[in-house]
Parts: sequence; structure tokens; C-alpha cells
Amino acid sequence: MKKYLIRRFLQIIPVLFIITFVVFVLVYLAGDPVSLMLPEDASEADREALREALGLNEPFVYQYFHFIGDLITGNFGTSFRYNQEALPLVLERLPATFELAAASMLVAIIIAIPLGIYSAKKRNSFIDLFITGGSVLGKAMPNFWLGIMLILLLAVNYQLFPVSGRGSVMHMVLPAITLGTGIAAEMTRLIRSSMLEILNQDYIRTAKSKGASEMSVVFKHAFRNSLIPVVTIMGLQVSHLVSGALITETVFSWPGLGLLLVQAVNGRDMAVVQAAVFVIAILVIVVNLLTDIVYRVLDPRINYS
Repeated sequence: MKKYLIRRFLQIIPVLFIITFVVFVLVYLAGDPVSLMLPEDASEADREALREALGLNEPFVYQYFHFIGDLITGNFGTSFRYNQEALPLVLERLPATFELAAASMLVAIIIAIPLGIYSAKKRNSFIDLFITGGSVLGKAMPNFWLGIMLILLLAVNYQLFPVSGRGSVMHMVLPAITLGTGIAAEMTRLIRSSMLEILNQDYIRTAKSKGASEMSVVFKHAFRNSLIPVVTIMGLQVSHLVSGALITETVFSWPGLGLLLVQAVNGRDMAVVQAAVFVIAILVIVVNLLTDIVYRVLDPRINYS
């Protein structure tokens, strides 16, 4: 396990290198940010002076290695929109995004586990058909559409929840449901199929023949062994949470990393874009590594050597 972790950490380095290169190329191709940093009536001499000060007149290779050098020291530059260092600005938004992601995952788990287990227990029944159909519908609904519908119904018509913003548990309900519905649909289908496979195993029949209760068979013997694919999908859903957060945070004006990134892209605030993408990449890599470790905890037979 120790060798595996060392190997995985070493693999992170080239991955980060590739990510920084892709991000830098995309930002480079996005165009000249000077036009957004100066007033419209700024003279060409002023524009040229700012380009020179920012190093934008240097060759591509020079700019890239200069960017890498700054990145190693944690310097992503200064946001011209907020007039602050980009990395601290991004890190300030992380707690709000973590809060929304945790609430969304909690919503997904609360919905998916009982529905997935019950659907497997009632295989080919009307309930199973209803849950399976609901899972397909939940997966098919776009986040932005679901968010807007929830706002119109529960915030505008019935005024049960705030329309937007962050500050209380009530502010979190609608964004968490919006972001968690798609994940819940995916997890429900996965838990159902995994439970169906486990419930047909010989050791389950043995447990039943020994007089084990239905609850004991389902939760003690079957559910735990069905968790490995569920953990897989939970790890993969981190990238979905981040991408979904871009839309959900924008719809609900949730002051997280997703909203900051969307605003930075719209304003071509490239220092913030680079810092945000880099931080998101680190998060996804770390979560994938933690997912592999959880595999080992759930199933000691897995050998990473």
C-alpha cells in the first residue's frame, strides 16, 4: 500500500504538468486581456505599455515557463477585477463549494440508498419500474432547468425557501436538491444492480438458510459488499459536483468556486481562471486517490502492490 501511494503521488506530477499546459494554452488562445483591463478610450500606447508590463509581448514558450515558475511559488497573478491575488481569492470560495457539495451528496445518499435497496428487493414489480423510471428521469433533467423550476415553484409561488444567496440552511435546500438529484439517480441504478447481483450469491442463501433476519441479510451481508461500485461512482461524481456547481451556483447566486469561475471566464480574468482550474484539478486527483484507499478498507482482498 505504501509503495502504491508513493507511485500515485509521483503520477500526480505529470498530470498536473499536462493540466497546467492545457489551461495555459486555452487562456493564451482566448485573446488579449488588456482590452478588458483598460477603459475603452485608452490609447494604443497605454495598451502596449500594459502588455509589456504583463509580459504578453514575450514568446509563447517564455510566457509558459514564466507561468510555471510563478505557479511553483503559488503565484497565479492578480485578478484585475477584484484587485487581489488570484489564489487566495479562489481558496476563499472553497468552503461555500464544499458546503454545497457535501449537502448535495447527503441528499443523493438519502435518496439513493433506500430506493436502490427497495428496488432490488422488489425486482420487476411496479415499485421497481417506478423507481427505475424516476432514476432515468432524474438523470435526464438538466441542472439549470431543475434549479429554475424549483425556484419558480418553491421560492416564488409558495415562498418556502429563499430564491438565492447563502447564509442559512434554508438557502442550501434548493441548490442541494438541484445538484444532488442527478447523482442520486446514478447511485440508485448502481445500488439496485449491485444489490441484485449480491442477493443471488450463495453466501446470501446460506445466511437465509441459517435463519438470519431479512434486515440482517440485506444490510449486514449484502449492502456492504455492494458498496465498492457505489464508492467508485461517488468518487467519479466529484467532477460532476464541480461541473454541476458551475451551473447550480450561477442559478442560485451561491458564492462558491463555480460562480467565481463563471464570472472570471465571462470577464476574461485569466489569473482567476488559471488558479480555479488548478485547484479543481488538485481536488479531483486527491478525491480519486482517497477513493482507491477506501476500496482497500471495504475489501481487504484488493492488492495494490
